[in-house]
Formats: sequence, structure tokens, C-alpha cells
Amino acid sequence: MRRNLRSDQERLWRSLMEMAEVGATPKGGSKRLTLTDEDRDGRNLFVRWCENAGLAVTVDAIGNIFARRAGRDPSRPPVMAGSHLDTQPTGGRFDGVLGVLAALEVVRSLDDYGIETEAPVEVAVWTNEEGSRFSPAMMGSGVFAGVFELDDITQTADVDGAVMGEELERIGYAGEAPVGDREVGAYFELHIEQGPILEDEDRTIGVVTAAQGQRWLEIHVTGHESHAGPTPMPVRKDALVVASGIVGEVNRIGHAYAPHACATVGFMDVSPNSRNVIPGHVFLTVDFRHPVGDDLTAMDSDLKAYCADQAEETGVDIAVKDFWHFPSTPFDADCVEAVRAAAEAQGFAHRDIVSGAGHDAVYMARIAPTGMIFVPCEGGISHNEEENATPEDCAAGCDVLLAAVLEKAGVVENP
Repeated sequence: MRRNLRSDQERLWRSLMEMAEVGATPKGGSKRLTLTDEDRDGRNLFVRWCENAGLAVTVDAIGNIFARRAGRDPSRPPVMAGSHLDTQPTGGRFDGVLGVLAALEVVRSLDDYGIETEAPVEVAVWTNEEGSRFSPAMMGSGVFAGVFELDDITQTADVDGAVMGEELERIGYAGEAPVGDREVGAYFELHIEQGPILEDEDRTIGVVTAAQGQRWLEIHVTGHESHAGPTPMPVRKDALVVASGIVGEVNRIGHAYAPHACATVGFMDVSPNSRNVIPGHVFLTVDFRHPVGDDLTAMDSDLKAYCADQAEETGVDIAVKDFWHFPSTPFDADCVEAVRAAAEAQGFAHRDIVSGAGHDAVYMARIAPTGMIFVPCEGGISHNEEENATPEDCAAGCDVLLAAVLEKAGVVENP
């Protein structure tokens, strides 16, 4: 199999930088929140590039975009590669978009080399991977894989009341194709690591063997708001004090299940949020992650037990809701080996690695053989306007992706 082909580094970089200008932020990042005008503009640019490359573009009912390069045997399921174009509010230029544009570069490179594949090759853009404007995350791939119901997801509203289905219609990406009504032969996703391991070890390629499990919780703490001056300390039911204890407990749990656990309170809303009123209500979110299922379950149980004890001790109501969960996900052994073999053949320093973040590949792994490729990002920084990666590392990841796709799609050898 051809494992030493090279993509066009300069073309890939130009595409990345042009896409970064869509929703560009003052600090050098990108802001393309799901189904906003900026997201629409980024999608339109991608579709235009795909059509210029002669790809057949299809959009499904949740807004996922598929761009197909025909193979010799149209009956074979396509080998798919992709990621997402939506970003965090203060997002970077590489999270998600690298996987999309590297997949596009793969099909452009196949054209450059005049290679015909046995199976079709498809580039995928998944709707709302980030889960920033609409929650939960990974909606498009989740509906595609049967994790979520389409009607439930399209009825989701953002904090301003905008409804997802209506926003899909507004920006012109409520497609006619049914969601998930297409077989996938294999799926690959290239991504920046979003962590410091590859950079610290001076490795170019991360061969992703699995993604750790996640549990998201939502917690409502309800006390009693009252005047900050006349209300004595012993009789207060301060929701923020109790919520602060929960934040501390989340952090303690993260350290208790080291070295692989991650535990975060990422959002908190305090009401009435007035400087001279004792807070009567706090809403907060909890993000637990661990590659070992039993440990992830134990982290969840520990926090719920703490909340129950605190509610009884303080008289403050604490309601804990399970919001989102997916287990640790091992990736397909053959796809992992295709990535590893490509890195070795091309002479890239590499190592096996477990993804600390969720990706669309997690849901795709439920329905198709799936593999992931990581490349370093500067300082391990992501979900930040300072997110950075080098042209050389992006191209290296794309070269490995090209080889892995060819391994699964097959090459028509002319007599």
C-alpha cells in the first residue's frame, strides 16, 4: 500500500488560514458558533471548495455535510474522514477545522496523483461538535449514529431561545437527506492533541487508541436569598457557599482519581447576583472524565453522595441531574494499526495516546471502524484564541491521514 505519498503542505495551510478569517477574532482565533452567520459562511466556503474539486455534496436533516469522491466500485461503503467547523466562543484556528480541511486535502492530493480508489472517499463536516451554543456536544454525529433522536435535537434551544431546527433552516443547512441513512466503511479523524504530551515528548503523531469516558452533570443549589446586612450568619441558607463547597469537592475528586481523571466546573450562574443579597440559587455544570469506566462511575457516585450529605447538613436543596454520558471508547484495531503503520513508514516520531477530549469519532466508532490521528499544538493550548500548530505538523498529520484512507479505500492498480 502507498504509505509515503505527501499532501500539499502549502495548499493545506492556505485553506486553514482562509477558513480562519471566517469569524476571525481580534486575538487571532476564530468564532463560528453553531448555526450562526459565521458558521454558515464557513460551511459555504467549504462547499465551494468541494464543488471546485468535483465532489458530490450532500447535506442531511441535521446539517451534516458529506462531500464524495467517487471510487471504482460505487457499491462499496465510503471511507470517510472529517471533523467539524464550529468553534468555541473564543476558539482557535485548528480545533476541528484541521480534520475537515486535511480530509479535503486528501481528496485534492488523490487528484494530483491521479489515484483512483476502489471505494468512494467522503469528507464529513459534523454539526455542533462543540456543544457551546446548543448542548449537548457532538449532536450531528450523535444523530447520525443513532445516539440522539433528530426531533429531540432540532427542538433544542440556546440560552437566547433560538431553536436549533429553525436556525438550520435560517442559514440554509436543513438538508433533505435522511440522517444516518448511509453505510460507512471506515472513519478517520485528524485533530490537534489539545494537550501537551506530543509537544513535550517531541513526537509528531499521536496514534489514538481510545477516547476516555465522560459524564456531564447539571446541579441546581437552592437556598434562600435575603439581605446581606440584617441576616445573621447562623441562619443563612447561602446557595453560593454550598455551591463553592461542591466546586471544591469536584476538584478533590479529580485529584483522588489521578493520574488519569479530569474534573471541572466550567459554568456557574448565581442568582440574583447582587452584591448585597445572599445568593438564593446557583446553577453549575460538572464535567468528569476518565478512561476507566469503573473509576468514572465512582467519581460520579462520590459527588452525588457529597451533595446528598450537604443538602441534609445545610438545609439547602441540591438537585443533581445526569445531563450527558458516554463510556470510554476503544478505536478499531485495524484503523489504529493503519495510522501507526503510516507514521512509521513516513518516519514520523509517534506514540500511542488516549484522547482526553470527546470527538465525533467517539460516536462514529459505534457504527463503523474508526481511528484518530493527533498532531501537537503549541503549549497544549486549545479552546483558546492562542491555539497554534505548525504547518509542518499539520501536513504530517494529513500525510498519515492520506495513507490511512488509502489503506482502507484501496487503490485501483492500472495494468
